[in-house]
Amino acid sequence: MGDSSRNRYERAFEHWLLDHRVQHVRADEHRRLGSSHKTVKNFDFLLFPRPDRKVIVEVKGRTFAGATLVGLAGFDCWVTMDDIESLQVWRRALGDGHEAVFVFAYRVTQADVDFDGHEVLPLGSDRYVFFCVRLDDYLQHSTRRSPKWRTMMLPADSFRRYAVGLAAFLP
Repeated sequence: MGDSSRNRYERAFEHWLLDHRVQHVRADEHRRLGSSHKTVKNFDFLLFPRPDRKVIVEVKGRTFAGATLVGLAGFDCWVTMDDIESLQVWRRALGDGHEAVFVFAYRVTQADVDFDGHEVLPLGSDRYVFFCVRLDDYLQHSTRRSPKWRTMMLPADSFRRYAVGLAAFLP
């Protein structure tokens, strides 16, 4: 847990996994798969929530500055094409029975927030909420955010439809 090379969002997510006793392995993000000219980004975690289920996770850390989670509005949920392409490669490489997901870890910046029943992880002076979106749903419903930066995003209505809390996704 003391790995300072991991960002705050990945550390928070790992705390959530430990609190909920979800078996997992952290990936070595310092190494990439492939040759020097064409590489595949490593995922962040491989989860084993049940013996028959394996989940490949890419954690995307964001801040949430809103006052309420009612209606799930105001959530930044963009990813890079590299994130998408790499998750697709890993899912194919690891084979059948592996799901691929984005976990959006939001650090809540406002003091007084209506969490609308969503689970909150307090960690030090920070608070986090987590939402999970399956790669296939993201692929089907995302739109281009920036051609220059090769980023994609989910429109707000798609985020509301496909984002689920971690407890619902990893019971």
